Amino acid sequence: MPIIALHHDLTAAVRQLMGMGAPYVRARTPSDYWLYARLFASTCPVAIVDGTVVGAVIAMRSQDTPAEIYIQDVMIHPDHRRRRIASALVHAVRHRAQQWACQKIYLTSEPDNSSAAATWTSLGFVNSRGDYTAAGLGISRDVKGPGKDRAVFELLLP
Repeated sequence: MPIIALHHDLTAAVRQLMGMGAPYVRARTPSDYWLYARLFASTCPVAIVDGTVVGAVIAMRSQDTPAEIYIQDVMIHPDHRRRRIASALVHAVRHRAQQWACQKIYLTSEPDNSSAAATWTSLGFVNSRGDYTAAGLGISRDVKGPGKDRAVFELLLP
């Protein structure tokens, strides 16, 4: 299964894939994906199976803290889950982070998305202590704006 950097020819397929992620992942605008391909391609790996986009990660290096990479979205096609595609995509982001000597990769998840929490934990991410606990997870208040509480997961890099 090839893992390649997001490029303009794949943006429509990645956007369509992300659209399958409701309620936890939402597709962004076509211009957003054009920008991801243009500005962040090296941290936006895409998995291809038989010529079809089956998985994608949208991640970017922090502007404020260049030693960190934030994973914004991860989506695996429902027909291709449980095949280690998310692991391969996150590994690609990790490899890039290590090339840049980054110290941390982090992401946020909806507090009730137990499948995502299990995936992040299996990939070595640790749930950060939050402001309160729900369903066994540390939840931080207002991470993505007022009322947007999220579980934060971090992967510290050597």
